Amino acid sequence: MSNQNRQDLYPVTKPPGFDPRRTLTLRDVSEASGVSEMTVSRVLRNRGDVSEATRERVLEAARSLGYVPNKIAGALASQRVNLVGVIIPSLSNMVFPEVLTGISDTLEDTGLQPVVGVTNYSPEREEAVIYEMLSWRPSGMIVAGLEHTDASRAMLAQAGIPTVEIMDIDGTAIDSAVGISHRRAGRQMAEAIIAAGYRRIAFCGTMMPYDHRAKKRLAGFEEALAKAGLTLADREFYSGGSALLKGREMTEAVLKRTPDVDFLYYSNDMIGAGGLLWCLEKGIDVPGKIGLAGFNGVELLDGLPRRLATMDACRLEIGRRAAEIIAGKHEGVIGGEVIELTPTLQPGDTIRR
Repeated sequence: MSNQNRQDLYPVTKPPGFDPRRTLTLRDVSEASGVSEMTVSRVLRNRGDVSEATRERVLEAARSLGYVPNKIAGALASQRVNLVGVIIPSLSNMVFPEVLTGISDTLEDTGLQPVVGVTNYSPEREEAVIYEMLSWRPSGMIVAGLEHTDASRAMLAQAGIPTVEIMDIDGTAIDSAVGISHRRAGRQMAEAIIAAGYRRIAFCGTMMPYDHRAKKRLAGFEEALAKAGLTLADREFYSGGSALLKGREMTEAVLKRTPDVDFLYYSNDMIGAGGLLWCLEKGIDVPGKIGLAGFNGVELLDGLPRRLATMDACRLEIGRRAAEIIAGKHEGVIGGEVIELTPTLQPGDTIRR
């Protein structure tokens, strides 16, 4: 049953005087669902004989309110543990290890320990990971991106702890945010490509449409093209992850379909590196006949025959600044702050000069 259908069948009424920032209790869920606290407890612990209709009503009330059970028992139940939940979309993506390094290094002398959860770019998986992490009452949460399910946003907003959304500032943060403007990054790259004289420009992107930050870069990129009277000559999307081989395959597909393309902009450096290797293997003049650019500025580029044009996404600094907010190290930041970092365009050897 969809979330909307559940809400239609089991409408949730928030208790009188409900404070969205107060730590929620079983009584709140009881009042919102119209059943006893004992029944709510049985449902949330998956114990006892409860009708399916009642179970659905209780679960929808808890989900809508953002209630998360406390797994810390006894005398510790009102306390926090020294853990910081860090939720990222992927461990295979070369971007996030550097973010984690910045977080870990900054928390090293604070007594706080980062614990990592991976979502695989799934909003539903992210919701489940947030639920489990918050049930252990961590001291803070660091979550990649600004796009979440309504239930995820509710849980984070109700947690009563510092929450920092990282990597992106193009949107509304739940609490604090540290990142770059991906729209601005896309526009900046397009402007550099246009200034170098390229006009038949194509885009290749992986994890589409799940990678919201890549989508924002593409939107900014197309805004700058439109301002110059241009549109994308072609585009190639892939819903799976990034790999050198996939970059080779996408590059070949675009250039066979639209042979007059003179520039390829990739959603990340991994597929951009694959595209560069394919072009060099085919004897294509880079950047004379065709220019290439990626995004992220990963160390992989140092081992390529030519330096791929890219943009540094400030990964290490993002991790550091987010951890500083969680640990209370960042002077003047208490909550609700948006810290925008500025990425640096690195033209490398694949854009004409």
